[in-house]
Amino acid sequence: MTEQLKQLRDRIDSIDSELLKLINMRAELAQQIGHQKNGVTYRPERESQVLARLQQLNPGPLTNEHITQLFIEIISACRAMEEPLSIAYLGPQGTFSEEAVTKRFGSTVAALACNSIDDVFRKVESGTASYGVVPVENSTEGAVGRTMDLLLQTSLTVCGEIELPVHQCLIAQQTDLTVIQKIYSHPQSFAQCLGWLNKHLPNLQAIARIDTASNADAARIAAADKNAAAIAGRKAADVFGLKICAKNIEDDPNNTTRFLVIGTQQVSASGKDKTSIVTSTSNRPGAIHELLAPFARYQVSMNRLESRPSRRGLWEYVFFIDIEGHQQDENVAKALEEIRNKATFLKILGSYPSA
Repeated sequence: MTEQLKQLRDRIDSIDSELLKLINMRAELAQQIGHQKNGVTYRPERESQVLARLQQLNPGPLTNEHITQLFIEIISACRAMEEPLSIAYLGPQGTFSEEAVTKRFGSTVAALACNSIDDVFRKVESGTASYGVVPVENSTEGAVGRTMDLLLQTSLTVCGEIELPVHQCLIAQQTDLTVIQKIYSHPQSFAQCLGWLNKHLPNLQAIARIDTASNADAARIAAADKNAAAIAGRKAADVFGLKICAKNIEDDPNNTTRFLVIGTQQVSASGKDKTSIVTSTSNRPGAIHELLAPFARYQVSMNRLESRPSRRGLWEYVFFIDIEGHQQDENVAKALEEIRNKATFLKILGSYPSA
């Protein structure tokens, strides 16, 4: 070992020792704050402010994404000293939903894999889980209808959102594509990768494509069949001991899934928020224009508008809307009050920090 290398390593050791002291000091302060928060250990708006501040202060060379995930893990470990949060998600282990849980809450949580989106809602409603993470839309395939239907029915509120880049892989016991006789995956993943499959598997018509409940379930099945492959994420390959035959096979490189965090608490304003609502109006000319006009009048930007059958009558619809701002913001509050007076139905799903 050269003297210069030894000096550099000594400096790193010294910095690590100082970091260890500072992290434990932070943990002690977080513990003191926890004792004064009446049992509420997760404050989405506060964590959003902390991470935004750190990103502004970050001089590099670590990227803001790296800094964010590093501090999410520190916050997660500090929070767990009180009691680890229990987070329900659409399982099994190895799904993109599980990755979304880690991205938002860190690794020091009790992650509860559920068999369905309905079960995620039930776990939170019953108090078995502190929060739930559910997919609501994909940038390629659009809305997740079951999540939207349950948001309409539930008493839970939306506490946060997570945007997860979705990179699909073709995984199998071995990397020889010529021996693949069947491919397992979730229907949405097949749709997201159809272009790649047609281009790189010329015998695709002879290969059986079999739908599964989740990508992780597809990986589990492929792990038991040497002639099978699965379309899933890297995490699923790790969990089930499979090799990556091809990575990033999604047709859209910007493929992203948006998840919502559902819980029982009302979230205060963070300074950069979204509000989600669901509403309906009478079926007459100009009704939708009148319903949405207050957003323009009060300078409220609308991010998303999605219709969904109301299940109350034939050809009756409700509209899911995401807007910028918090429901406590003056302009948002005025716009929502006008809409409430015009709408036949209005439910505020929640205000929460923007991803």
